[in-house]
Amino acid sequence: MASLAAIRDRSYRLRLAGLRREIADLMRQFPAAEVWLFGSLARGDWDGFSDVDLLAIALTANQANNLADALLGNGIADDVIALTQADWQCFRNSTDPYWRSIGNDAFRLDQP
Repeated sequence: MASLAAIRDRSYRLRLAGLRREIADLMRQFPAAEVWLFGSLARGDWDGFSDVDLLAIALTANQANNLADALLGNGIADDVIALTQADWQCFRNSTDPYWRSIGNDAFRLDQP
């Protein structure tokens, strides 16, 4: 019988794999953009009620907003923050505790 930790780990890997598949399909429309996971799912302290928090990052604000709308419209995420690549680089390296926490925990879902 599998341990609770093993079951949880398998569930986590399956959830991430599902998100990556859904995002890979969508990213064909947004080739220069990035999708980053943050929040409890990225940190690994998630539960069955945790939402999916994503960053939609693109060269321009318009592209980032379009990607965020697509992520939400396809039911891939519960919360999406749209950012330009320049803003993301600035925020993730800032001293603001909110952005520093996101920058420390977030990882890209649009690449293996």
